[in-house]
Amino acid sequence: MRSNLAGPRLLLRRLREVMAEPITAQERLDKIVVLIASNVVAEVCSVYILRADGVLELYATEGLNREAVHNASLRVGQGLVGLIAAEARPLNLPNASAHPGFTYLPETGEEAYNSFLGVPILRAGRTLGVLVVQNQSHRTYLEDEVEALQTTAMVIAEMVAAGELEAIAQEATGLDLSRPITATGAGLSEGVGLGHVVLHEPRVVVTNLIAEDTDQETARLEGAINRLRLSIDDLLASGEIAAMGEHREVLEAYRMFAYDRGWIRKIEDAIKNGLTAEAAVEKVQSDTRARMLRQTDPYLRERLHDLDDLAHRLIRELMGREHGPGLGELPQDAIIVGRNMGAAELLDYGRDRIRGLVLEEGGPTSHVTIVARALGIPTVGLVDDIVSLADAGDAIIVDGDTGEIHLRPAVDLENAYAEKVRFRARRQAQYRRLRGKPSVTKDGVEFSLQMNAGLLIDLPHLEESGAAGVGLFRTELQFMVASAFPRMREQQAQYSQILDAADGKPVTFRSLDIGGDKVLPYLRSIQEENPAMGWRALRLGLDRPGLLRTQIRALLHAAAGRDLKLMFPMVAEVDEFLQARALVDREVKHLRRHDHPVPENIRLGVMVEVPSLLFQLDELMTYVDFVSVGSNDLFQFFCAVDRGNTRVAERFDTLNVAFLRALKSIADSANKHHVPVTLCGELAGRPLEAMALIGLGYRDLSMSPAALGPVKAMLRTLDTSRLSARLLPRLEPGHDDNKIRDVLKRFAAETDVAL
Repeated sequence: MRSNLAGPRLLLRRLREVMAEPITAQERLDKIVVLIASNVVAEVCSVYILRADGVLELYATEGLNREAVHNASLRVGQGLVGLIAAEARPLNLPNASAHPGFTYLPETGEEAYNSFLGVPILRAGRTLGVLVVQNQSHRTYLEDEVEALQTTAMVIAEMVAAGELEAIAQEATGLDLSRPITATGAGLSEGVGLGHVVLHEPRVVVTNLIAEDTDQETARLEGAINRLRLSIDDLLASGEIAAMGEHREVLEAYRMFAYDRGWIRKIEDAIKNGLTAEAAVEKVQSDTRARMLRQTDPYLRERLHDLDDLAHRLIRELMGREHGPGLGELPQDAIIVGRNMGAAELLDYGRDRIRGLVLEEGGPTSHVTIVARALGIPTVGLVDDIVSLADAGDAIIVDGDTGEIHLRPAVDLENAYAEKVRFRARRQAQYRRLRGKPSVTKDGVEFSLQMNAGLLIDLPHLEESGAAGVGLFRTELQFMVASAFPRMREQQAQYSQILDAADGKPVTFRSLDIGGDKVLPYLRSIQEENPAMGWRALRLGLDRPGLLRTQIRALLHAAAGRDLKLMFPMVAEVDEFLQARALVDREVKHLRRHDHPVPENIRLGVMVEVPSLLFQLDELMTYVDFVSVGSNDLFQFFCAVDRGNTRVAERFDTLNVAFLRALKSIADSANKHHVPVTLCGELAGRPLEAMALIGLGYRDLSMSPAALGPVKAMLRTLDTSRLSARLLPRLEPGHDDNKIRDVLKRFAAETDVAL
């Protein structure tokens, strides 16, 4: 069957002429529907635009009753037009009235038309409306006619995105593109941020849609694809994966897709129909995204992310754009929105302008989350399709406490959150006034409140927060943000700077804790069924002693003439600590033999986070100089619960009786052997949980800098003897009241403890 279409290139040329005319948005839409109707030889052509209230409104028509424009409407899912909007795919019917979804709108006068072709108006896979043609004859529209409508739909989508149709929108029924959106993900870093969207690796807006010379566009595409393939090959060959924030397996997927002939052929076909190379890439990806978003298979949806990234990179190659936003263009209140990113990429933005971070992926232990938390950046992860929903410059609110994000928020909501931010600022000002005051309870018990850190940029928080020292310095963060394994001199320089910045306050370094969820992209990782309990931390260090010895030597050099406090993570039995201590002793002897200065005092300890140590405490205490309790992993292993899994993480209360008994046994053993004990997990940074730890006998706590103020405010209003008298009997076997959290809340309310 021969197509009625006059030719894709002629249609695109005429569309370009219409778009260039100095006319109103309504006049432009009216001309477009007339142009499509004449080119497809259709009796009817209509444009429906999706409003913010989920209603598809007739915005223009040729062939139907013109009185129905801005009066006729359908809900998403209602009728054939609503079905196309809901499923984001074309519908081609020779007898529309026979379709079970057919809905007749009497005000349009469409009862005479049988054949029906409708395509979604898409932008970045998001449906903004529907474009329809109809004929009285029973016919199935051909492939090039479908292509013509899809191309026209791209033009209309850009009109919507540019805000051109806002001028003709009915009052109080704004378009979908600008509607407020509230989404819930996972709160990864506490705090509230108000600002404007900055897209990480954002979509490049394609404005040149129509090709002058299709052969030239095909050649441009070929050159860009070759450059893209070369850049991915170079990254995999050179090991510069961390700098791009992509892990090797993701880049391998990129490379596979970049060489996929089916994907390239679709883009080439779109160019042959008259699109520019970049418009062809955008069209193919928008169609692919709309189709794959309907998939429920998580593997297929993950492949969608890969294709999205690849398409964005290819468009950048075609348009000569650099990857990533220019840092000089960042607003003062930037909220970074992206699919995911590496820790180094976040650091590239500059902390002073970032008010928040929103990710489609990310988790509580991902690299970027760890850095965001260290920088005090409110962060929400696992927000579905936020990159597609947000446009650069959109107003946005990030609530890291609740895991909610509000895109294009209403004024009242924005004002409410602004007040919440001001309230938090007032609270922080109160905490800052406590900075110089002693950490002493009402009944005179002294405490040491220290901070957790992992980067040199954290050290100014020592002075700002009034922390007594660094109770946990995570040395692996330096390795995670580097593009290659740091050499001994680089490590030494880092550790020296940290000790200098601490200015005499104690710093407890934790030896390299990699493996599990902390994969270094420049080191080949192994696949493990349960990496959290696998080859990681000290186990890896003892099996590959060259890595651990290099770090030990760097620490010894850096701490020459001053104190060095080093602890080892993931110790499951006492003998592992003894092996680590032997490595330290060997390195100290080596330095002395060659007349190198050594630390004045070396103290070695263990991070208690593996439950097996609970049954070796007395033996352990005879060998260590100190212990630190890593409550995060200890709780995870103790209760067999993955704290990154939202399905189970909330099932177990960290203040359950069994876990508190375990924590008390550690404190009791340490006190019996006169071994200093510190708790440096997330428990220490929440006032109610910190109060429980105080009741168990802990006197040294280490937490995030932001938590120091609230915890100090709590303990200065606390009577420890009354607390212990209330708490400890409830940990005895046979006690009826196991709701320890409720017990502590009641105690705080009765005794005016500041929580």
